Amino acid sequence: MRLLSAVLLATASTAAVAAPAKPNLTAAQRAATHDMFEHVINIPTVIGRHRTPEMAQYVADQFKAAGFPADDVHVMPYHTGSATTGEDETAAVIVRWRAAGKPTGRPILLMGHMDVVEAKREDSTTDPFVLTERDGYYYGRGTIDMKDGIVGITRAMIDLKAAGFKPKRDIVVLFTGDEETNGIGATKGASEWRELLGNPEFGLNADGGGGGFAPDGSMVGFTMQTAEKTFAGYTLTVRNKGGHSSKPRKDNAIYELSHALDKIEAYRFTPMLSETTRAYFAARAKMEGDSALGQAMRAWLANPEDGAAADAIEASEIEVGLTRTRCVPTRLFAGHADNALPQLATAMINCRIFPGVDPNAIKDELQRVVADPEVVVTRNDDYVASLASPLRPDVTNAYTKAVQTLHPGMPVFPEMSTGASDARPFRVAGIPVYGTNGGWVIVPVDFRAHGKDERLPVQSLYDNVVHWQLMLRDLAGK
Repeated sequence: MRLLSAVLLATASTAAVAAPAKPNLTAAQRAATHDMFEHVINIPTVIGRHRTPEMAQYVADQFKAAGFPADDVHVMPYHTGSATTGEDETAAVIVRWRAAGKPTGRPILLMGHMDVVEAKREDSTTDPFVLTERDGYYYGRGTIDMKDGIVGITRAMIDLKAAGFKPKRDIVVLFTGDEETNGIGATKGASEWRELLGNPEFGLNADGGGGGFAPDGSMVGFTMQTAEKTFAGYTLTVRNKGGHSSKPRKDNAIYELSHALDKIEAYRFTPMLSETTRAYFAARAKMEGDSALGQAMRAWLANPEDGAAADAIEASEIEVGLTRTRCVPTRLFAGHADNALPQLATAMINCRIFPGVDPNAIKDELQRVVADPEVVVTRNDDYVASLASPLRPDVTNAYTKAVQTLHPGMPVFPEMSTGASDARPFRVAGIPVYGTNGGWVIVPVDFRAHGKDERLPVQSLYDNVVHWQLMLRDLAGK
């Protein structure tokens, strides 16, 4: 799930550009990119529709047709599940481009996901599963999240191979089929498929990074995702002997649950800084200048114990979720009859936990916050803490160079995503992952992933192919 960085909502840089740099794709490469993009957008890779294996086979066939050995191109069927559809067959694609000669290092992993969220025809002005070009945009489900990244990586590798590029270390692709639901493909990639992937040194994830321009053409910035919060769910449960509603009692289960939720609403987890967020806020503070938000950022960076400054940052719509763990109720259930006192009341709490913090510790903290033995907090999953990736100079420099080659003067800095992606199980397994996609949008009008009229600027698609070519030449050509 690609969530463009909060910084893209911030004040744009004062450096203006007339238009994004033109890509150096040939007319034939541009046509091939368009055709591939159209084909994959037109396949509704939604769980329950059973079409993701079709896209996986199509992508695999494109690699084989381009001369990648069949023995190094794999379609990996597997099953995923969902609360609404149950078991569903999906598939992943694994491709290995072997180094010419003795590899100079362990493989580089290129990541992305082929599945998309559901979309209804009546909710959009175009058919979400038919690529439509209009007013300088490509419309369709997955144009941003994230079939542009799948096409960007695939076409970049095909074009590089055709141009005679010979990688000096293996390049390995993993495109999964269930990131938007259970993420089983990524878990398999980090465990049982790890040997097939060549035990990569690090990963580059197309489901992260990217940037934008303001409507007036000024540069907003590009971010490289180096960390993401841990997704974890909890249930608050209150049980009661119940009774007749004509005889109310003080120990009503709904009241007790409501009081617990009030406490969670008022509670603030301890602010935290990491290597990634410190670098992010240092860059953001410069962009904010002498505004109240900029002053709060500088105060917190100077003194991480300044909780008031962190609270002021968190209160900004732009920076919600970036200073600490956040938990919020998302579902409620209570009672069994209109004329009976409730015997059961539950609330689902979704937490996005700061990287490195144990979800079990958050469960214990929530139990202390509600401070009521009648309210029991339990976990809904077994996720472990997501870990941040170190700011590797080679990846940071390659990403910055690629971005600024296409967009001279563009600000580039790391960020922590509040959402989740396929990167989590790899980071947990000790393989650092970096969100390094090169797509761009107009801010904020193009923030439409998962929503109505999802769209991508036409030029962004072609820039992204060039971006991945530049990244691979830099990181796999040495």
